[in-house]
Order: sequence, then C-alpha cells, then structure tokens
Amino acid sequence: MRLRMATPTGWRREGNLPAELTSFVGRTRLLANLKRHLNESRLVTVTGIGGVGKSRTVLRLAHQVQAHYPDGVWFADLGRLQDAGMVRHSIASSLRIADQSSRAESESLAEWVGERDMLLIIDTCEHVVQGCAELVQELLEAAPNLKVLATSRQSMHLPYEHVVPVPPLQVPGDDVAENLFTNESVQLFAARAGAGAPDFVLDEQNIGAVAELCRRLDGIPLAIELAAVRLRALSVEQILGLLTDRFSLLAGASRTALPRHQTLRAAIGWSHELCEPAERLLWARLSVFAGDFELDAARFVCSDARLPADEITDLVTGLVEKSILLIRSNHAGVRYKLIDTLADYGDEWLDKLGQKEQIRERHLDYYLSMARRSEDAWSGPRQIYWFVRMRQEHDNVRTALEYALRSPGRSGLALTLLSSLWFMWVCCGFVREGRLYLERALEANPSVSKERCKALWVLSYVRSAQGDSTGAQNAAEQCSTEAVQVGDSRAVILASKMQGTAALLQGDLQKASALLGVAIEFNTDNKELNPGLLPAIVELAIVLTSQGELYEAGSLLEDCLQVCRERGELWVSSYAHWALSATRLQSKRADLALESAQESLRIKRHFHDTLGTLITLETAARIYAAQEQVDLASRLLGALHQNWRSAGLPMLGAPFLTVDHEKCVKECERQLGIEGYKQAFVLGADLDLDEATTLALGDLDASS
Repeated sequence: MRLRMATPTGWRREGNLPAELTSFVGRTRLLANLKRHLNESRLVTVTGIGGVGKSRTVLRLAHQVQAHYPDGVWFADLGRLQDAGMVRHSIASSLRIADQSSRAESESLAEWVGERDMLLIIDTCEHVVQGCAELVQELLEAAPNLKVLATSRQSMHLPYEHVVPVPPLQVPGDDVAENLFTNESVQLFAARAGAGAPDFVLDEQNIGAVAELCRRLDGIPLAIELAAVRLRALSVEQILGLLTDRFSLLAGASRTALPRHQTLRAAIGWSHELCEPAERLLWARLSVFAGDFELDAARFVCSDARLPADEITDLVTGLVEKSILLIRSNHAGVRYKLIDTLADYGDEWLDKLGQKEQIRERHLDYYLSMARRSEDAWSGPRQIYWFVRMRQEHDNVRTALEYALRSPGRSGLALTLLSSLWFMWVCCGFVREGRLYLERALEANPSVSKERCKALWVLSYVRSAQGDSTGAQNAAEQCSTEAVQVGDSRAVILASKMQGTAALLQGDLQKASALLGVAIEFNTDNKELNPGLLPAIVELAIVLTSQGELYEAGSLLEDCLQVCRERGELWVSSYAHWALSATRLQSKRADLALESAQESLRIKRHFHDTLGTLITLETAARIYAAQEQVDLASRLLGALHQNWRSAGLPMLGAPFLTVDHEKCVKECERQLGIEGYKQAFVLGADLDLDEATTLALGDLDASS
C-alpha cells in the first residue's frame, strides 16, 4: 500500500491534463519513440524551435499514456512565468499542493510527490531552465516513482536526462515513394483548412500547390496552421504566391538565424501583414496578458483613440478567425489566449511601437480595479463567482504585481493590489504566494503609510493561515504601531483582530477573548463583514466553547450564520457551521453536530479550502467517535494524518485542536483495540482529501 500526501478539495487523482483542443495529425514515429524513452528514462526533455509542435506532441503523448500513471499526469505551464524565483511555486500551484506552511517549497513538493506513481509535465521552460533543472533533480532524487517530461528550446543538461528533438513535419519530397495525399504536412494543412473553410477539399487540382506550400513552410506546424487560415479568403495558389513574395523579400535578411527560425518568423510575419492594421495593433497589445483573458480586460487594457473599445470585440473575433487567438469556453465563460510564440512576436512589435510601458500600466490599472471590485463583493452573493474568477486571473495578477514591484515609483501600487486581494491569498488557495509577495512589497515600501498598514494586517492573516502564529502576531503588532502613527483607526481594529487570532492559535484564550471582543465591538457598525467582524465572531465562539460557555458560543454562531444568509456569504458561514458542530458536540448533541459539520464540508467543496476542510474533518472524526462509529472515525484520522503533513503544520499547532485530536485517537484505540485501530487507520491513510470528505459526508461506503 502506498501512502499519499495531502490533496486539496476537488483534487483529481488522474491529474490536471488539459484537453486536446484540435485534432492531432501525424508524428506516429515520434510518439512511439517518445513513449519508448519515457519507459526507459525518468526525465525526457523534448526540444525544438518555437512553433514546431513540442507542447502539442507532448500533450498527445500524455493522453496516450495517462492510464499508466495511477496518481495522474500533471501539467505545469511555465510559458508566461516572468520570475525565475517562482518556478517552484508555480509548479506546486499546478500540482494543487495544499501546503500552507512557511517551510521550504522544495521540501513540501518532494514530500507531496513522495511515493506517488505519476508523470509531471513541465511545459516551456527554456527561459527558466536552470531553476527547472535544480528542482527536477531534487524531485527525482526524492521521489522514486516520479517521471518528468519537459518541453524546452534547450536541454536541462542533467546527467540522466534523455533529450528528444522534435523535427518539423515530413514535407512532400522527403520520401520520393510517398503519396502526396498521405504526407504529414499536407494532412495537417488539409485538416486545419477543412476546419476553417468547410468547402475546401484536397484534390488532384490543388494537391500540387498545397505540397509546394508545405515545402516552403519547412513542415513547421504553426506556420502551416497560420497559412491554412487564409483559405477563408484566398485560394491555395494565391496563398502560395503571397508567401513566395514574402520569402523573397526576407531572403538574406538574417545570416545568424537558422533557416527554420527564419521560416517560422516569416510565416508569422506574413500572417501579421495579412491582418488589418487595427488587428496588428491589438495583437501587439494583447501580448501583455499572461495566460488567458476575458473580453472586458482586452477592451480596457488595449483600447484608446486608435482602438476604440467598441471595436475591440470585432477585432478579437478577427484574430480568432485568423488563428492568432485561441478561444476557450467553459461554464465560467469565454476566455482568449495568445500562444507563446505569437505572444513573443506581439511583444516585440509592442516594444517597437514604444507602447510597452503604456499598455503595462493599463494592465496594472485593470487588475487594481478588479482587485477593489472583488474585495468589495467578496462577502456577498457572488462570492463563488469571484473565487472562480480570481483563480482564473492568477497569472495576470502575478504579472501585474511583478510589473509594479520592478518599476520605479510603482511599488506602492503593488501594496495596494496585494492587500486588496487578501481573500485571494487566504481563500483561493494561494497562501504561500501571498506571503512571498507581501513580504517583498513591504520591504520595497519601508515608509509608514495607510497602504503599508493594510498590507501588514493582511500579512498577519496570511501567516495565521499557515499556522505561523508568532509571525502573525509580529505583523499585527507592527501594523497596530504604524496605524497609530498615521491615524488609521480601521487598521488598528483589524490589527487587534489579527492579534486575537494569533493568541487563539497559541492557546492564550484570555488574551484572544479580549482582543477579539474589542475587534467585534468596534466593527459592529461597520458594513464590512470580512475579514474583521464575522471571522472574529467565529473565533470568539471557539474561545467560548473551549471555556465551556456553550450557550453563549452557540448564540454567537447562530447570529453569525443569520448575517451570512442575509448577505449570501458562504466562506465564513462554512467556518461558523464547523464551530457550531464543535459546540454542539460538547453539548452532547452529536446528531446535530454531525449535521453542522457536514454542512460545513458541503460548502467548502465550492472553494479551495484545504485548511478549513481538514479542521472540519477533525471535528467529524470526533463526532463519529462519540456516536460509537469508531471504525469510521479511525479511517478519518488516518486520512487526516497523511493530508495534514503536506497542508502545513498539523492542526495549525493550536492547542484547542491538538488536544481534541489526541482524545479522539485514544477513544478509538479504547473501543477498537490497538490493532483494530491501526487497521482502520491504514485504510484511511490511502484517502485523498476529497475522498475523506466524501467518507465524512456518508457518501463513501465505510466498509470499502
């Protein structure tokens, strides 16, 4: 039996492999070769020029071998990562590792991978290849069943690395005996042409021109796909004529670039020239986005007198039709993406136009505005929308932060962006990243200010979520001191609340009660429910429960839940239900306690709330033990033991959690006996967090 490290709610054992958005053509020999090398080697790096199809080939291979990896195929895209220091965090985030502690990222990564039999794909790592190489070496040494498949324009130069270059597709003429209709390049052109121009049919009349076109394009998939798009307006012969003219103009333009690099750039440049002037300008401006983006973002960031906002929609549609932009539709809406090679080209043009700073400013402004809007709306009925939206915008937020932190005179805006997104760091699964950025931004802004005060209490909140109560207390005390200096009364109140939270984690109930009481008293007339008033109420109720004042705790929590229902707030309500379950359990009302704990778990399934799920499962285990369902309680304890290890500090190091946990273990051992407890515990240790939640909800057969 293999033990697995903690996994967040919603984690899928099969991994996070993206869907294939287009049909895959050719590459039969290459795929077979890659599959063989992957069987023989633990690290395979796929190399080749931009646009040659490295990522697409690896994605096809991953879907073919997915069933061979019991713990999934995991995909980490580093293409738009700007800071080499964020490689580890970016990969951990792609793996959805739930570690919220303050320990080293490599330690939690290695522990999470552990004994898992899995494949990690690291896509587009040439610009951060050294950081990738160091991490891959650490992981492969620590995790015996891990395999890594990387794409890069250069290898990692590791001793056990197997490098497989991806050549262009075979072009007509490579094999004189080959039928032109079965040639890989021709088949790709026909497939993409048929998708964009349904009337197109590859036949004896046009096969010669298509074959020559594919030869001219050196069999580079991206170049062929860009050419195929033009069939909506031109014949194959016309496309070939235009392309021949362009290559003639570019002949000898660069004596240093490899011929196929010249071909790709020529093909992209040709597609660029065939765009309308406004489309070209939009292409350049869209390169500022990291990952994907929504239409509203493009309208705001890219519009001005030359590109009016009301024209952006049609221009975006035009770029989609020309295959410059990819379109992604799901339940959360429609988003657009420039693939990396085309984004790089657009970025070069933006730089030549002298507009890079202007557009990056607009990008930062947009995400500052979004941060403020989402902060204001977080405690209301659209909370789940903002949870999903900000997780989608993660890469763009990171890009905006990097720009603000690296640009003279703008680091203060980084403080504003970071602190407005307190809920994103704590509630959306990015606690560790929030701490890294907050500490960096505070260091860059040493002068006392209201913006700095807010960042300090947010830092305290983030550190508490990691179980770092000492660090949380220090940040809150510093916030209080500086807030008095600048006359920021709200920051003083929130600093008191965060100090109360730290005191609760440290087991100082008297101090916690006093500080949380002050925060509640001064927040009562405040319309802002989070992160001051409602969390303070829940935490004070925990203190009262620990002190045996059960009626007062229950009344507080019922009032809190009523406010949550009126406002449509779910995040804090899940914690209120959990706290109420603990209060009811101590009141000897186990059935009602279980109802509250299960309601908490159901709500938490909407969020990436690993910490909240773990502490609620702790209480659920105690409830099942009280109901004499000790086999079920023991299985939950086994699951918790494994999942806490990579979620950070078990039970956050809080005495009010650890003492109850030990009591539950002893009760299970008493009723089942040591051996019986161990057997149930081992069964539970193989459950990931989502499976443990399903078990606690009564939806998983407890005897299985």
